[in-house]
Amino acid sequence: MELWHKNFDYYKREPYSPGLKTSVIVLVGAYVSALFVIGFMYIQFSKELTELSSAYIEEEAEKPDPVYSKGVYVTSWTAGGSGMEGIIAMIKETELNTVVIDMKDYTGKVAFDTDVNLVDTLDLEEIRINDFRGLVQRLHQENIYVIVRISVFQDPELAKKRPDLALKNKYTGGIWKDNRGLGWMDPASRTVWRYIVSLAQEAANYGVDEVNFDYIRFPSDGKLSSISYPFWDGETPKYEIIRRFYRYLYSGMKRYPVYTSADLFGLTLVKTGDDDLNIGQRLEDALPYFDYVAPMTYPSHYQSGFEGIKKPAEHPYEVISISLAYAKEHYGEEVTGKIRPWLQDFDIGAIYTADMIRQEKQAVYDEGAYGWVLWNSLNQYTREALERN
Repeated sequence: MELWHKNFDYYKREPYSPGLKTSVIVLVGAYVSALFVIGFMYIQFSKELTELSSAYIEEEAEKPDPVYSKGVYVTSWTAGGSGMEGIIAMIKETELNTVVIDMKDYTGKVAFDTDVNLVDTLDLEEIRINDFRGLVQRLHQENIYVIVRISVFQDPELAKKRPDLALKNKYTGGIWKDNRGLGWMDPASRTVWRYIVSLAQEAANYGVDEVNFDYIRFPSDGKLSSISYPFWDGETPKYEIIRRFYRYLYSGMKRYPVYTSADLFGLTLVKTGDDDLNIGQRLEDALPYFDYVAPMTYPSHYQSGFEGIKKPAEHPYEVISISLAYAKEHYGEEVTGKIRPWLQDFDIGAIYTADMIRQEKQAVYDEGAYGWVLWNSLNQYTREALERN
């Protein structure tokens, strides 16, 4: 009984109250633990922060004086063959001063030898230009401004070699393809982002003046409802994904003394707000991250009824002038100093005559855009539309 009372008395004692020293030790321990957790989270977050915000920390490389481009598109096959002599001759004889050459076109094949690891590992090259560095040097000797073009997310070759990064058909599980039967990469894939930046940096090392990026978007045609995205969450706005890519690309290229440009749908010039044409393209997102924006203002690509024009292809001056005027209205007069439109020199929607091409150029001049580049997929250009030297 006495023992029971002892135990009972023990449990009746006041609760244990730690001394000041013990309390301090406990508090310090908790504080250190919290700092460790916060520090770990910060390290993880800072990796992302560094990748995305270094553009605002490092200085840009100094670039040469800008060139008011009057150019033509050239396929890698033309650039690597005898046809290039005809292109050079045409440039020397006319007002032209610029070429845009494919580095990676719609096939996904890289057209000349590179040291890009992914290209070598996956055998993504198809050598169409044997001596690209020599070609660049030759063009510079002729005072020709050299732009290389990279098709970004439309890439059937990489989709085949790295299907884990590609858009899938949710019903078949295979690679999703657009109306042309071409595969696409997920625009939210960081691996694809790094690949594109690596290609652009390689081009810069070859001495080109500018790197042009095309197909920086989500798909626009094909059975879009059947697409399964391995990386995009389906909730983040498409334009936000593309904007993040722009920012990443800028961060990766600003150390190089080359200009950059982005190809956008022509209709982005007349769209504002959240309207990204359901492909993730908005002019306002591209403007801060590229030296030039190159809208594809092909009149044949505008829908019937655009600004009351039943057949836009037949009214090249009006379509291009209205588009550029919209951009100035929404973003200020100075915006056209960063806009260099692609112009139509092919027969879709109308037979494009020399006069119609001259009308396109005149619209560019009248609205104050900074140059132009003609597009013809066969590189067969209308010389009569060009001013002779």
